[in-house]
Amino acid sequence: MAADDRAPLFTAVMPDRDGVVRARWRTEPTTGNRRWAFLTSLHRGQIVSGPVVHIADYGIYVNIGGSDALINIPELSWRHISHPSDVVSLSQEISAEILDIGLSRERVSMSRRALHEDPMVRLTQQTGRTVVGRVTRIESIGVFVRIEEREYGFAGLVHASEPAEGPSDQPLPVPQVGDALRVRILDVDPARRRITLSQRQAEA
Repeated sequence: MAADDRAPLFTAVMPDRDGVVRARWRTEPTTGNRRWAFLTSLHRGQIVSGPVVHIADYGIYVNIGGSDALINIPELSWRHISHPSDVVSLSQEISAEILDIGLSRERVSMSRRALHEDPMVRLTQQTGRTVVGRVTRIESIGVFVRIEEREYGFAGLVHASEPAEGPSDQPLPVPQVGDALRVRILDVDPARRRITLSQRQAEA
């Protein structure tokens, strides 16, 4: 179909609330048409860049080609962060890998951490070592100890089921938040994001 040597752009539509389908031919692409064309050009695994346009509690939005793509907070960093503003700022230009493209809802999800090596993998080389870490919090399941001397450093767990007796059968002192604690790294599991520590073995 052609009109005046121009090929109109056909737009797919859904019925209105009254059940009637209303459509029209467009001779010029609209903003929605251009956004749709851009989204269909993307693919999973593709690396794109753009500025941060919005920071929410659950993640950030990055403008790519006129569309806002979401990076959820777990995909911002391999390390645990409290809020997205801890690692990014508004208007900051960042790169990320596309995880999924939802054409029906015109949504794109991305990952920033996918472009970086997981630092916990390197930490597996420390298994068996005894280190001194800082107690970050105490829960019913045990004591969490940060074993990296850096901001957002990885923390491991000394499980509450671990015997409290030291090498001389003397009870070990009960740690408090902020205390320096001597622990042995028993296991590092990057897949499950878990680090298992032992205070008793370190003291032994």
